Amino acid sequence: FYFDERLQPSLGRHLMARLLTALFVFAPTRVHSFTVLPAASSRLYSASSALEMTKRVLVPIADGSEEIETTCITDTLTRCGAEVTVASVMPNQLTCKMSRGIKIMADTSIDEAAKEEWDLVVLPGGMPGATHLRDSEALSGILEKQVSGGKKYAAICAAPAVVLADKGMIG
Repeated sequence: FYFDERLQPSLGRHLMARLLTALFVFAPTRVHSFTVLPAASSRLYSASSALEMTKRVLVPIADGSEEIETTCITDTLTRCGAEVTVASVMPNQLTCKMSRGIKIMADTSIDEAAKEEWDLVVLPGGMPGATHLRDSEALSGILEKQVSGGKKYAAICAAPAVVLADKGMIG
């Protein structure tokens, strides 16, 4: 994986380095190394992989989820080779109105996603999106399955306090 900061300057060097570090921790058998290199007037980020197996990542969203966090999660992990699925926790709707009014269409519903196995579940923040995530019974079941299976889960911004802490999943 290579990332040229000139193409996505808003992500910045530190965010990309952190996301690549998270991927390295998330998939140590897939990613063998990543490098931050100067490239002319930009930074070049790279990650090398050696395993054909694609990691499956679920990103649940809701009305009021933070669009930048959702986009950064999905974009970065997709660029690193993960198969990312966005699932709406809103009943009977795939399109969610994010925290700043942007509409994002999910790939599937959380009920359908609950029938699958996930290597990683990543929760974006934003309010009241995190509250909707917390209140989703299907998402609660997915997170419980991640814990019992020793699989990874992560959260950003409001989601750790609102979702994970409420379920006793921090610590």
